[in-house]
Amino acid sequence: MAPVLTHPAGVNFIDEQKPVNTDASVYYGGQEQFSRGRTYSASFAHGYNPRRAPVFQDEWHARRRRMSHDEQSLTAPRRFLIDVEETIRVVLEQEDTDGDFQISVTDAGPKLMPLGTATSNGFKTFDIRGTYMLSNLLQELALARDHGRKRIVLDEARLTENPVDRLSRMIKNSFWQGLTRRIDGEGLEIICADPKNRTGRVNPRIYVPHGEPAMAEYYRKVATEKPHLNLDVQVLPPKPDDPHFVKSLNSKPGILALAMNEVDDGKGGRTLKGVPFIVPGARFNELYNWDSYFISLGLLVDGYTNMAKGMVDHFIFEIKHYGKILNGSRSYYLCRTQPPFLTDMALQIYNQLDRTDMEANRAWLKRAIQAAIKEYHTIWVAEPRIDPKTGLSRYRPDGLGIPPETEATHFTHILEPYAHKHGLSVLEFSERYTDGAIKEPELDEYFLHDRAVRESGHDTTYRFEKRCANLGTIDLQALLYKYEVDIGTAIREVFDDELELEEDFPLAPFPPSPEAYANPHRESSKAKPQSSAIWFERAEFRKQIIDKYCWNESKSLYFDYDTVQEKQSLYESVTAFWALWAGCASEEQCWKLISNSLKKFEVLGGLVSGTEESRGKISLDRPNRQWDYPYAWPPHQIMTWVGLERYGFLEEAQRLAYRFMYMMTTAFVDFNGVVPEKFDAVKLSHLVDAEYGNQGIDFKMVPREGFGWMNAAYQVGSTFLSTGMRRAVAACTSPEVVFGSGRDQQSVNNQAYSAGVVTDPLDLAMEHLQLSSPAVEVSHASLS
Repeated sequence: MAPVLTHPAGVNFIDEQKPVNTDASVYYGGQEQFSRGRTYSASFAHGYNPRRAPVFQDEWHARRRRMSHDEQSLTAPRRFLIDVEETIRVVLEQEDTDGDFQISVTDAGPKLMPLGTATSNGFKTFDIRGTYMLSNLLQELALARDHGRKRIVLDEARLTENPVDRLSRMIKNSFWQGLTRRIDGEGLEIICADPKNRTGRVNPRIYVPHGEPAMAEYYRKVATEKPHLNLDVQVLPPKPDDPHFVKSLNSKPGILALAMNEVDDGKGGRTLKGVPFIVPGARFNELYNWDSYFISLGLLVDGYTNMAKGMVDHFIFEIKHYGKILNGSRSYYLCRTQPPFLTDMALQIYNQLDRTDMEANRAWLKRAIQAAIKEYHTIWVAEPRIDPKTGLSRYRPDGLGIPPETEATHFTHILEPYAHKHGLSVLEFSERYTDGAIKEPELDEYFLHDRAVRESGHDTTYRFEKRCANLGTIDLQALLYKYEVDIGTAIREVFDDELELEEDFPLAPFPPSPEAYANPHRESSKAKPQSSAIWFERAEFRKQIIDKYCWNESKSLYFDYDTVQEKQSLYESVTAFWALWAGCASEEQCWKLISNSLKKFEVLGGLVSGTEESRGKISLDRPNRQWDYPYAWPPHQIMTWVGLERYGFLEEAQRLAYRFMYMMTTAFVDFNGVVPEKFDAVKLSHLVDAEYGNQGIDFKMVPREGFGWMNAAYQVGSTFLSTGMRRAVAACTSPEVVFGSGRDQQSVNNQAYSAGVVTDPLDLAMEHLQLSSPAVEVSHASLS
């Protein structure tokens, strides 16, 4: 039965014609309007409703044939007259059979609903059919409700909109806004919410850096003016990343203050206002390091240059006050950074800034490059992260005790043997070990590597299990090579080959050696201006050590190098292709990577994080890790696309971009507009239980945020596709159809298909529901 319309009798509901595929605020803005109606049009308002309920299954033949039942129009697109609340009720009651407030392929409803047409004032109906149209209908109704609409005239074109266009539009006009945060009096309530806080205290706490008295005074004023917040304002010491101090904050976590601008307060005075930024989404409700780089690429595609620029401003602020670009802007991340992307991020934004004031643009870039130089010298080529013997840098953060942002039971299996050894419960042992009352060197080593995994961004993977802090990873070397080239290029091209540093900090010795690092003397950053030559020399040195320690000629692949065991770690990781992004691979190395190694990682849905062989067998005692096979993540896709394009392999880049966008688009079409954090790229499924689950999938009726770097991957991926590819992916045309399945590059279609892996969305969803029983559910892991 079609949803009943409830508007005044004897009137005709009209709506002005608006652009169809536009933002909801435009489409649903304004007031509803009425005019006099025709008698028959409003007759149902007095009790007569001519609609018939659809008949299905064994009685399908009893369904009336389409004749006058369907409104036909040769002159105008079809539009529907809809009562918002009643139609939401009917759609959910009829179609949402699993009760998750989403219409997906897993729902067992009829997937058909008649809606009254606007030209007949709701008297005649037309059938809305299929998961995609019905889920779009539910989303549009939720958006109309958001804008206070009780009745709407809805264009059919919004329900049948090209899914690529629809998702891109939602990301640009809605998702970025949903993920925008600010740290100031107006934004504190939203940004302080921390799903990772296990202390039980939910009132906000903010830590202000030493040396920012105006900022501290501002937040104290906010606490006074908004007593309902119960805001706790704390000022950090001059060295806020001291491991002992950071450990002392475990029981009182809080948000870290970020960059602010001085603005007019509207009362003739001045006040501070937080610079807006984008968070990853879901449980990650703070500014993150490498997430922000990929997010910024999506922002630049969508024209949000100032938002991306503001995120760089925050990183400059963090380097100045917290000593590094933090893993995330919470107190428990103060000892830990993440993969470095600042120079490329700043240069890409600089190239898109308004060119009417180039002097201001140069001044901004100068601040960013100066901050990157400080980070480079004091973090990445300073001990303990550098290995002086090889010159390789490592993810090796400071820190004490158990990472506090993990889920409560995450380390139980690690701690149990030690607790048993000391005759204590796990909880008692954890407290005494964290306090330093119990010493366990082996456990210290374990948590050193665990923190390093979190700093790497790849938390977690068997690639780094119990050894991450010792590895000179190929991805980190590639990123630092890019830093060195970027800094040298900026100094030469933008700053006339001379850059004076304003902050005073020690420069790391070069070339690196144990003897050079044993010498306590360090040259000051202000001793002389920086020139491009030293940075290009550093880049050339790094390229040589990458080739010496990380490149494996016989395997045609880059590997991590274990600086303690002094040998390569032969885990096959897709981050080997980051060397192409950075430009440190030779033409010959690039050709060998693509011709011999790309097929190891390419599957139906794009690139997996590592090979199945390297991951090893999975069991109840050895559960899967989310940064291993068969999972696919946006950073790996984007870095490889750009790297392949850089070396002239555009066809391969387009093929990989198509695969990933196909996987995203089919999920968007089949699962109510979902944009998740990660995918199983072999099964083309976002229904994954690895570690802490999949973020970005928990919403009601309409997706509000997507997920930060997945949004960016879609927008960036779109720029790689030809018009024909874009049309094909919008029609959910399988990569096997577009590219064929017999090519060497797609051995992929390999183990998955030969093993009979199912890729039908509905079958996968049903399989997922069976596998999610408590008997086999693995424990959730943490995040960073």
